[in-house]
Amino acid sequence: MPGRCCRGRPKPTFRVGQGYDAHRFAPGRRLVLAGAEIEHPLGLAGHSDADVATHALMDALLGAAALGDIGALFPDDDAQYSGASSLELLRRVSGRMRDAGWAVVNVDVTIVCQEPRLAPHREAMRANLAAALGVPVDAVGVKATTTEGMGFEGRGEGIAASAVCLVRRKD
Repeated sequence: MPGRCCRGRPKPTFRVGQGYDAHRFAPGRRLVLAGAEIEHPLGLAGHSDADVATHALMDALLGAAALGDIGALFPDDDAQYSGASSLELLRRVSGRMRDAGWAVVNVDVTIVCQEPRLAPHREAMRANLAAALGVPVDAVGVKATTTEGMGFEGRGEGIAASAVCLVRRKD
């Protein structure tokens, strides 16, 4: 039987989280999305590896578990996170969630960019995220879309990503 919260109602068994991130393109950086290094003349600006897909996913997971956000956990003014692997940070978030009594049911990430084409990298991205979360690959969705030339993504100024997740309370 689920535990009770402070007002006597049952604690929720499932929660949904949503996350979003965006970074501008920058010369001299690698382009990393969902842990996959993508061949492209520009990378993304950021303190860590600037992996917008993984950052959006971390915020979705942290939101679902009410554990804050990535800016609080991994501040961009902390030198220890300079150039950090976002997949490693995702592993840490996953561990915090487990410690707090939550398990990932599934996640879904949408990457928004005009270029590069991401379809050839989709399965590697899914595998990377699944491994970092400790879930089966079929619990991870990764999609890419364009904005038909509209907005900063469409003008080729950067990449955005959104993510949703479903988590369940562990018994």
